[in-house]
Amino acid sequence: MARVYENWERLVRATLRREQLRQTGPGHGRTPSGIAGSVPDSLQRTTNINAILQAADEIQDEDPNVARILCEQAYSMAQNLDPNSDGRGVLQFKTGLMSVIKQKLAKKEGARIDRNRDMERLWEFYQQYKRQHKVDDIQREEQKWRESGAVSANLGELGLRFSEMRKVFATLRAVVEVMESLSKDAAPDGVGRLIMEELKRIKKSDATLSGELAPYNIVPLEAPSLTNAIGFFPEVLGAMSAVKYTEQFPQLPADFEIPGQRDMDMFDLLEYVFGFQKDNVRNQRENVILIVANAQSQLGIPVEADPTIDEKVITEVFLKVLDNYIKWCRYLRIRLVWNKLEAINRDRKLFLVSLYFCIWGEAANVRFLPECICYIFHHMARELDAILDHGEASPATSCVGANQSVSFLEQIIRPIYDTIVSEAARNNNGKAAHSKWRNYDDFNEYFWSPACFELGWPFKKDSSFLRKPPKKGKRTGKSTFVEHRTFLHLYRSFHRLWIFLVVMFQALTIIAFSHEKINLDTFKKLLSVGPTFAVMNFIESLLDVLLMFGAYSTARGMAISRIVIRFFWTGVSSAFVIYVYLKLLEERDTNKDPFYFRLYILVLGVYAGIRIVFALLMKLPACHKLSEMSDQSFFQFFKWIYQERYFVGRGLVEKTTDYLSYFSRHWYTTRKYKYNNTLEM
Repeated sequence: MARVYENWERLVRATLRREQLRQTGPGHGRTPSGIAGSVPDSLQRTTNINAILQAADEIQDEDPNVARILCEQAYSMAQNLDPNSDGRGVLQFKTGLMSVIKQKLAKKEGARIDRNRDMERLWEFYQQYKRQHKVDDIQREEQKWRESGAVSANLGELGLRFSEMRKVFATLRAVVEVMESLSKDAAPDGVGRLIMEELKRIKKSDATLSGELAPYNIVPLEAPSLTNAIGFFPEVLGAMSAVKYTEQFPQLPADFEIPGQRDMDMFDLLEYVFGFQKDNVRNQRENVILIVANAQSQLGIPVEADPTIDEKVITEVFLKVLDNYIKWCRYLRIRLVWNKLEAINRDRKLFLVSLYFCIWGEAANVRFLPECICYIFHHMARELDAILDHGEASPATSCVGANQSVSFLEQIIRPIYDTIVSEAARNNNGKAAHSKWRNYDDFNEYFWSPACFELGWPFKKDSSFLRKPPKKGKRTGKSTFVEHRTFLHLYRSFHRLWIFLVVMFQALTIIAFSHEKINLDTFKKLLSVGPTFAVMNFIESLLDVLLMFGAYSTARGMAISRIVIRFFWTGVSSAFVIYVYLKLLEERDTNKDPFYFRLYILVLGVYAGIRIVFALLMKLPACHKLSEMSDQSFFQFFKWIYQERYFVGRGLVEKTTDYLSYFSRHWYTTRKYKYNNTLEM
């Protein structure tokens, strides 16, 4: 019977290992064995089940009973997270884990297991494991290195011990987590009391162990860790020093707690002032430090004993992160938060970069609205600038709720998020018409106009932007564009092609029926393409007016003005061209003075000249850049009539050299092709 159980356990382990390799492929770090490494994604996102099972495999030979306790705790955590096994692969994982637990119980050879003593056994193993691997000696050695300031110099020596230390501290981390979970239901006296005291001691005074037990992504910032060499890189140390809190910054309240064993930094001020979530602040702190350290490593590794970040690196990161905000302000012709780049010091630059990342990290679905993020950052940066000029820090007015709680998520993001959710509900799983609900583009394009500042700061709750659509009745207006489902789009979307085809067909038909006589009379007949062209342009403008229905209530005033101006302009111009051409035909029949003929030619010539000039300005890269730089109202008006002004895609123009190179290669290829065909003939 024991051999059957052993074969069954081997079969389960081999199946789970093969499933893990099939789904995730080869990984890195310690290779998991058995059930460890096969934890479904839905379970390991929020728990350390995989780490606990790895620790169970690690100590299986040393203490099978403790390994069984860890596996049972992992099963309990999985059961609490997904009791119905709805997640992908959860049922298979639970079945395999339960099989492994049964094998461990079977190996007791009928001995009775007293689960009431599990916590006591775990505590004894924890003490024994620390003594066996000399964790206290590691702590004293680390303290000596830190006091001597030679940690970075001893990285080579430390690197030899990193691999073994990782295993030790990973196992301790899993054991401590299981002890903490079991001690919650334990009696306040006995082993439970000892475990709680040990946990408090680790968090408060045990720097080495708490640093190894604290979760982190890449760089351990909450507490130092000897098993992570990245934290000792000179550029990383310089980046950590760059964001530290100085005496020049506003003073935080005395009751503001700093978690972990790190020094106070800029992100603590942002957390207190704007009420950012702690996990978001922790992630963005690490993100900013890694970005700055990476930029510094590209410029050069600091070699001094106290590494510092170069000023060029701070400016480079500042301009790169806030590039879209700078472009947005220039597009709307509004003032930046800072007057001149040279007027702000490196601390202000890092504050603004950190603020932008904290906003983005906690923006939820609003991060799909990049210009909305710019709007939020614009106002919050002004609030931060005012707070930095004071001696004491105070919560920002925009993030203070009715109950005096400070929360960026509740006061800034939730109103926008709730409106987006309400609009998405009207979509009816993609079955609703485009004109009946606002999507992400409509919300984002709201901030492409200076009118977006009517939203105010803090947000006006009765603003049209935050207006939720009613369940029945009048729909909420679109921002700039409405896509009505109609066959008229066949003409509207390809109106240039239709105009070209109709005009060419008309001209060629006139030439075909002119009995091969190209004279003045035939030329006057060919001029009839002018009214055709004008009328077809008027039809396109009319469709713009009709198909824009549904966006007039919330669309930008400039967008509506352009549609109306183009409609009246094409209407008047088409009527004028038709009138002049009819007079031209009367002159031809009565042999009068060709006044209208000369006027008609002049009108067509002026129109063709204007179109050619604007085509050059829009198509040639060099001219296009000049037109973008021009701020003349007269010029910008006619350019705006010719082509709508959008924030996205306005700079997608190739270089002049690339433009000319394309045409030269095209001309050369065509000539070569014709030459080869001539030789073959």
